[in-house]
Amino acid sequence: MSSQRRVITGYSNPTVKALRSLRDKKHRKREKKFLAEGLRLLTDARECGQIPETLVLADRRETHPLLTALENAVDASGGEVIETTPDILSKITGKENPQAVAGVFTEFDTSLEALKRDTSKIWLVAQALRDPGNLGTMLRTGDAIGAGGLILIDDCADPFSVEAVRASMGAVFTQAIAQTNWQEFEEWLRQGPGQLVAASLREAHPYRGAPYSAPCFVMVGNESRGLPEDYELACDLRVTIPMRGRADSLNASVAAAVLGYEVLAALDTGD
Repeated sequence: MSSQRRVITGYSNPTVKALRSLRDKKHRKREKKFLAEGLRLLTDARECGQIPETLVLADRRETHPLLTALENAVDASGGEVIETTPDILSKITGKENPQAVAGVFTEFDTSLEALKRDTSKIWLVAQALRDPGNLGTMLRTGDAIGAGGLILIDDCADPFSVEAVRASMGAVFTQAIAQTNWQEFEEWLRQGPGQLVAASLREAHPYRGAPYSAPCFVMVGNESRGLPEDYELACDLRVTIPMRGRADSLNASVAAAVLGYEVLAALDTGD
């Protein structure tokens, strides 16, 4: 198969409007597609077997072997390659100084049933996480610690927003993502092995030296409210991270990273 190639020079082109609309959650959900920007991020996607169905290139760009490989992959998959001006690419991505390439991908299956808990010793869980930057950072952390993926509970930010995808630095393509509510998650978790761990002040162990076990599901709560009390009480293990300054808590994504690395070290030592 060979790709279709087009040149677009007008802001009012229907394709430009359709691509711009993917910055809006309502349109993303309707089309079940999302945008990703940048050669590094799209290369990560390609190396994970995810090829954009539409590749948008700035017409004034430097040649690069990774970009050539990306174009060849889209060609081979029968996707579409569009060349346009940097200004129009900026309109599409919503970034004043866009990178020279962006891609459109089909959203992944985000059902709990698609997860395979035995593929990793660690999973990250976020409840009502509202900031897309924090969400993207948690995906990036999950990739760094070898987590199986990120489970989003209740009303979380959209993992396929431009901001979350950008903040993930490519981890949106390496990490499984599930979207669900607390009741469904708890029922799913208890159907198989899995230790649910949360940062807490309620009858909590020090986070270092706590009795972690695999597969370990590390849960953090909303940026301002933390976890609901009943969610904390339902956890198998509650741990506390010491605060030695004036701050009384860590950023949600930072807390996930601190706990994730401690769990990783504990489980690796136990092997």
